[in-house]
Formats: sequence, C-alpha cells, structure tokens
Amino acid sequence: MSTQRPHPLLRLWRHASGHRRQIVLATTCSILNKTFDLAPPVLIGAAVDIVVRREESWFAALGIEDLRMQLVALAIATFAIWCLESLFEYLAHVLWRNLAQTIQHELRIDAYAHLQTLDLAFFEANTSGGLMAVLNDDVNQLERFLDGGADDLLQMATTVVLIGAMFFYLAPTVAWLAFVPIPLILWGSFTFQKRIAPRYAAVRAEVSALNAQLANNLGGIATIKSFTAETRENDRIATASDRYRQVNRAAIRLSSAFSPLIRIAILVGFTATLVWGGFLTLDGGLEVGAYSVLVFLTQRLLWPLTRLGETFDLYQRAMASTNRLLDLLAERPTIVDGPKSLDTIRGELRLAGVSFAYRDGHHVLHDLDLVFAAGETAAIVGPTGSGKSTLIKLLLRFYDPTTGRVTLDGHDLRELEIAALRRGIGLVSQDVFLFHGTVRDNIAYGRPDATDDELERAARIAEADDFIRSLPDGWDTVVGERGQRLSGGQRQRVSIARAVLADPPVLILDEATSAVDNETEAAIQRSLAELAKGRTTIVIAHRLSTIRHADRIHVIESGRVVESGNHDELLAHGGLYAGLWRVQTGAVQVG
Repeated sequence: MSTQRPHPLLRLWRHASGHRRQIVLATTCSILNKTFDLAPPVLIGAAVDIVVRREESWFAALGIEDLRMQLVALAIATFAIWCLESLFEYLAHVLWRNLAQTIQHELRIDAYAHLQTLDLAFFEANTSGGLMAVLNDDVNQLERFLDGGADDLLQMATTVVLIGAMFFYLAPTVAWLAFVPIPLILWGSFTFQKRIAPRYAAVRAEVSALNAQLANNLGGIATIKSFTAETRENDRIATASDRYRQVNRAAIRLSSAFSPLIRIAILVGFTATLVWGGFLTLDGGLEVGAYSVLVFLTQRLLWPLTRLGETFDLYQRAMASTNRLLDLLAERPTIVDGPKSLDTIRGELRLAGVSFAYRDGHHVLHDLDLVFAAGETAAIVGPTGSGKSTLIKLLLRFYDPTTGRVTLDGHDLRELEIAALRRGIGLVSQDVFLFHGTVRDNIAYGRPDATDDELERAARIAEADDFIRSLPDGWDTVVGERGQRLSGGQRQRVSIARAVLADPPVLILDEATSAVDNETEAAIQRSLAELAKGRTTIVIAHRLSTIRHADRIHVIESGRVVESGNHDELLAHGGLYAGLWRVQTGAVQVG
C-alpha cells in the first residue's frame, strides 16, 4: 500500500527544525510590517474625518477636542507608525534573507554530505550533472523563495485578514463587495497550483538532463576535439536546451495567464465598492472619512493580489526543488556500517561461495572461492568483462555479494565498520582521479598530516620524485582539474605515491602501470615489489609481464575462476593463461 508524500512545506518545516525560532520571528516581523503598512489609509481617513466632522471626529472621541491638537496628534501617530513600519520591514528582510542563506548553505552541505554516504550503485544510476542540478540549482530556487516569496505570501495573508476586519467594522453592508473576488482568486490560485506543479517538475527534470549533458561534454572535451565532433555536440546541447525551453514555455503560458485574470476579478470588486460605498455616503449611511478608508483599503486589499501569480510561480518552483532536495536526503544506503572495528589488520581476504548480480539481474560472478593470504602478492587476470573490476568492488565493499561471504581476517565485511575497512585497503586504479590542487595536496590526500620526509619517501617509491622536482613549482605545482596538467604516466605515479603514503595493510593495484611507458613501468614494478613486502597485494592486470612474479595468479573467465597457480605452473598447465601469455609475448600470431 503506497503512502502519499507529505507536502513539501511540511517536509521543509520538519527538516529546518533548528531554525523554527527564527522562522517564527521572521514571520512575526512580516506580519507587523504589513500591519503598520496598512495604517496610512486609516490615517488619511482620520484626516478627512477631522476636517469634515471637526469636533465630532474620531480623535475628539479620544478626548482631544482642539482641532489643531487633533492634527498634531495625527502627525505624531503618522510618524510613529511609519517608523515602526520601516523598522519591521528592515527586520523582516534581514531575518528572511539570512534565513534563506543559512538554509541554502545547510541544505547544500547536508545534501552533499548525505551523497557521500550513498552506495556506488546510486552514482552509477544517476548522472553527475543531474546531482549538480540538485545541489546548486534546486538549492538556489528554494533560497529565492525564502528570500522574498515567503514574505510576500505572509503579507498578502495579513492584508486580507486585517482589511477584512476593518471593512466589517466600518461598513459591513459594503465589505462583502470587496471580498467577492477573493474566493474566485483563491480558487484560481489553487487550480493554477495543481496545473503548474507537474509543469515545474518537468522543468526541473529537463534542467537536470541539460546539466548532465553539459558536465559530460566538458569532461570529454578532449575526445570531442579529437573526433572533430564539436558541431554534433553543439547540436546535442542545443536539443537538450530546446527541450528545457519548451517545458518552460508550457509553464510560462499557464503562469502568464494568471495575473490578467486576477486583475479582472479585482477590478470588479474595486468598482463595486467604489460605487456602492459612494451611494451609501451620499445617502448619509456612511461617514466621509469611513468611505475614504474603504476606497483606499479596497485598493490595498485587492491590488497586491495581482502579484499572487508571480508569487505562486516562485513558490511552485521552490516546492518542486524542495521535493527533489528532500527526496535526495531521503535516499538510504544499503551498504551500512557493521558493529566491529579491527585494531590491527593482517590482510587475509577470502571469498566463499560468492555470486554477484547488478540490479539488472545479470550475474557477473558465479560461486567464487578465492583466498588472498596475508602478505601474499596475488594477481587476477582474465579477458575483458570477466568480472575482475566487480571483484575489486566487493573487496572494497562498494557492493555486497548476492550470495556468499567476503571476509577480512575471518570477519565478514558486513560486520566491519566501513571506514576502518577502507582505510586498511589502498586502491590504485587505472582510472586515476586527481583533485584540483597541488601535487603535495594530492599525494597527502589520504594523510593530510604527513611530514615532508614521508611525502618524499612515498614519491621516491612511486618513481615520482624526479618529475615532481622538474615541475615549475615543484611540490606546489597545481595539477589542474582531474590532473590534466600532468601526463598520464605522471598522474599514475602521483596516484601510486598517494597509496604508498597511506601505507595500508592491503594494496590493490588495478592496472596500476597501464598508463606508463616500459621504462617507467619497470621502475615502478621494482618499487612495488619492495612495497609489497609484509602486506597483501592484489594486482589486476591485462599485461601479464607485470604479474609473472606474483605468488599466486587467479585466472577468471565469465565470472568463474578457471585456473590458479604461479606463472610457471599455469604455463605448464597449458590453459587460458598459457594462451594469453603466448599471444602477448608473440609466440603465436593473432589474426
């Protein structure tokens, strides 16, 4: 049985529980601001009343009989009311704007922090551009509403309540005429809200798709240029942008029709009050001062409602964004911490009866039984798509096996704290990611408190020290986004140095030397051989020459282990490994 999602305002109220006092205070200032803002028409009516009724005016009833003193008292009241209106306007703006900035900041940080807790599967199912749209554009939409729209809605509500009370007090026989359009306006507003909401949801979806396409193209700009695909990609972006424009047009057509229709309803109410109230005044049924107040207040009551469409437009955009933000925060990871924290890690990894399928149900691994002994250097080889990378994801607990167990030192990975597990396993991937910052920052990423000596030792082991010293600013050279100012081999060596510095008990090298030349590869292999002493090292490689000295080599095909042994044993066996070796060493001709 499905449950209906709460209204986004209620969801936001629950989420912003720490700011409720400030919300109440800002709301109070908005109401007081509008209360004093509505006083001038009453003061104008009082002035007319003094001039027309003289000793029988409202002020005379307060005990001020002298006409000049009545005007002085009116001037003092006017000054005080305008000062109070200005004070509460200032306070309301400061409170709402600061609240908007604070909630914007906290929501963005909360959403980003929450994103980092979600499973790898979530990121593989969602585009980075779409997530960026939530973190930036949706947060900004909510900020814009809190910055001005919330204050506008409160002031409109205050206007209706206060002026309604004044109308029915002064002239109940005329008051209903001014309020005749309001049910129509409210009905139109709610109808507008229901019809515009799905259109703005579509707008948010299209802006996410556009952002995803832009982020993807900017990340692949080198590929676009190398294939001279600029025109094609321009067309692709133009198509995505046009879809965004078209869904916006559908929303704009509806939202733009709202204000003119509201104005017609307002005109009817204002004209009726003007004429009927005038008739009553001419017949002596209504005082001139009261009539003046009614005419001015009718305008103050109805005219701000012409902005209702614009305010609802801002409101609906914000509510669509709020739902997307809070839906993101409602996502829950399936990979959660276990209760155990290991003080020391020997490094024995074991897979027992492990099978794994991604969400599409297609099994990638089938009933794997593997042991990586503590301190052993093991290699995993096999054709592309055989499941090697998936196996690494299970060892790092990016995923849990569909069936079977993965253990570290005899403990099921699901029983361990995730942070402790991943601190104990260093990964050097073929897809190197460097952050925009200095070489020093990137190598020290896993250990920000590392000393210069420790950094230099890690660089030497990774054969990175020579090229670092040759850079324009040495260790303080900025590597650029994703390390684009470094060559592929240099990025790989920085990545290796980063893993060396972390000094994990288990080291996983996923094609770690794939981006370096033969000379550099040989140097890194010597360094890695020294680094591997005393720790469990798991090497994934296509280039078999890099793993021929491994203690044990596991050959995987179609998600199953088909061979295991050392290099000489596997060659002697004459199976899949031996065939791959012959192809790579040129012992047989391919094609």
